Amino acid sequence: MMYLAAISFAIWTYLLLARGTFWTFRERDDVSPPSQMPTQWPSVAIVVPARDEADVIARSLTSLLAQDYPGELRIVLVDDQSSDGTAAIARAATLAANSPRVLDIVTGTARPAGWTGKLWAIQTGIAQATKDHAPDYLLFTDADIEHTPDNLRLLMVRAESGKLVLTSQMAKLHCRTAAEQFLIPAFVFFFAMLYPFRWVNNPKRRTAAAAGGVMLVKHSALEAAGGIASIKGEIIDDCALARRMKAQGPIWLGLTKRAVSLRPYGSMREIGSMVARTAYTQLHHSPLELLLTVFGMLLVFIAPLVFSCYYGDTGTQLFGASAGLLMLFMYQPILGFYELTAFWGFVVPFIGLMYTLFTLRSAWRYWRGLGGLWKGRAQAMAQ
Repeated sequence: MMYLAAISFAIWTYLLLARGTFWTFRERDDVSPPSQMPTQWPSVAIVVPARDEADVIARSLTSLLAQDYPGELRIVLVDDQSSDGTAAIARAATLAANSPRVLDIVTGTARPAGWTGKLWAIQTGIAQATKDHAPDYLLFTDADIEHTPDNLRLLMVRAESGKLVLTSQMAKLHCRTAAEQFLIPAFVFFFAMLYPFRWVNNPKRRTAAAAGGVMLVKHSALEAAGGIASIKGEIIDDCALARRMKAQGPIWLGLTKRAVSLRPYGSMREIGSMVARTAYTQLHHSPLELLLTVFGMLLVFIAPLVFSCYYGDTGTQLFGASAGLLMLFMYQPILGFYELTAFWGFVVPFIGLMYTLFTLRSAWRYWRGLGGLWKGRAQAMAQ
């Protein structure tokens, strides 16, 4: 037992010291923001894929129409075969906003074979946005994201200052219900553990990732990377795009409070469905990787609690308690970002257990032919 406890402690020590300090979340758009304004503001086209977003589209679209961006800006909303009146609500919101911005609402078509629904909608939006002339940048943003008026302008300042080909923000997720407070900060914590933001932002490292809610892409670099068609079947499309773009130049990923998700999760089941959509894809649909991941999750998150309570072996208790204290300490910055109390750090072992179950659920869905289930579409099919 003591050997397993020592391994668990060693893993947490590695995560603390040698995993790009992912847990500090210093990569934020409000920490040392660039101040060099462009001498000429590039043109931007915003592409918004929307499928059954009637409950959030008005607020999201209104925030885009209110951007105080000084350069040329147009917005393309792709109504991806919605059945809830998303397009009609978007038109009404546009009239109410009384904005001078150009907005096109495009009706999406059935996705061709080999394409995921979201990426086909984005491709449709790009075709519309570039029909007359190609913009310098494309901003891909989800229909459930609300932006502050200065968000695009500050994104562009960062992109131009750093000569970035991809600038992505991880939007602040909805975190008000008990289920959200229990599971949502951990979602960001685990994502950063997989893709340390500091490594993503280092051009010398191969690590590449992005957050699909907000991605500002240099259009010429996207074309050089093969366009959206080069990742057309990817379920984890944001990270796939980041890999393609990092081959073209530097990228940046960080947390933000200037873009917030309007999508509430009322229950752990809803959050579990969100996680299960991509978890098994992250493991390359490999039963062996699934088995190793489950063992690793238990060793990293459950073992410290079990070993710290193990009677009769002081060494096992010491290693277990030390690992648990590191876990508690490292979870505090993300709790601070979401303005939650330190108490939630004490339940991380149980959070880890829930995410392990979500991963197993993801594999089960895939094996049943429901992989990548999103808005009624199963997009990752078992071979």
